[in-house]
Amino acid sequence: MGQKNVRYAVVGTGWFAQEAILPAFRNATEYSKLAAIVSGDPVKRNEVGERYGVPAYGYEQYDDLLESGSVDAVYIALPNAMHKEYTLRAAKHKIHVLTEKPMAATAAECREMVTTCNDAGVKLMVAYRLHFESGNLTAIDHIKNGKIGEPRLFSSVFTQEIQEGNTRLDAGLAGSPLMDIGIYCINAARYLFQDDPLEVTAFAASSGEAKFREVPEMVTAVLRFPKARLASFTCGFGEARVSEYRVVGTTGDLRMQTGYTFRGAIQMHLTDEKGETRTTEFGERDQVGPEIEYFSECVLRNREPEPNGLEGLADLIIIDAINEACATGRSVQLPPFTQKPRPSLAQEYKMPKVSAPGLVNAASPGG
Repeated sequence: MGQKNVRYAVVGTGWFAQEAILPAFRNATEYSKLAAIVSGDPVKRNEVGERYGVPAYGYEQYDDLLESGSVDAVYIALPNAMHKEYTLRAAKHKIHVLTEKPMAATAAECREMVTTCNDAGVKLMVAYRLHFESGNLTAIDHIKNGKIGEPRLFSSVFTQEIQEGNTRLDAGLAGSPLMDIGIYCINAARYLFQDDPLEVTAFAASSGEAKFREVPEMVTAVLRFPKARLASFTCGFGEARVSEYRVVGTTGDLRMQTGYTFRGAIQMHLTDEKGETRTTEFGERDQVGPEIEYFSECVLRNREPEPNGLEGLADLIIIDAINEACATGRSVQLPPFTQKPRPSLAQEYKMPKVSAPGLVNAASPGG
């Protein structure tokens, strides 16, 4: 491109954008620059824009911003159901797209996003922050190097209490525990096994609370992988905060506590063939700055991102199948997946943790 950095507009100024994305630009300075924000809230536009010293646009001004020549990429942090529209509009103007997960509301929408971005010649990446995080990348490396023998079983629980009125409980915005946090479990099983599943079965349940009138409270799924391996997980929006996974191999096992978090330390417990357990703690670091810098490098050097549109598509294919299994009570066979690179320690970034200023008209999902 003949330029030194990629200029970003952050589209959406909800909790995660204010808590993690916008502060991450303090670390993402070598190849990246925050150039604008887009918000439907005039108070946020005034206060958040002033806080970061960038112009703020309303949603109705989005295309004007894309045409202005002042941004090269967008970081889409909108509700899930809006990802496709804002991606396609960016691609139309030859603007690169980094979008929060899940990539879209359905696999069909993902396919359209991938095709449109490819045809427009723009980069598309899904913001899988754990593809750049030291603990999870070390877990991948340990399993690839046989530290637990042949990996056979993956199990995970990811739960948290979500407050009434949060967009994650809005089916019209493609919210649900499966879409918001279950996707982490699916993605982890895939990058730890370095493979994609063949079949899924699943169940959903709710306690009857009014806030779960549109989405289930919890979902449990079992994924059958090649080489006689199984992955199971439970995700939920009505339970205490738990974030962990375990991979059991033929000679040992690896357990991650708070494995999916972006706040606080991550602990890994690795048990070897002698039954001896070694614990490693990975201190809190900025997980969003690395993905921004990585994407910027891909744009500037014309490289295909690793967590690209096909990575986002794979998880949505699986989520669609899990939803079908929940609805029908039957297992669902999965189609063959397109092969693509997977995360490895080569993608590790170490950036200092960032703290967010006070939230403006936003709140944590848990209240």
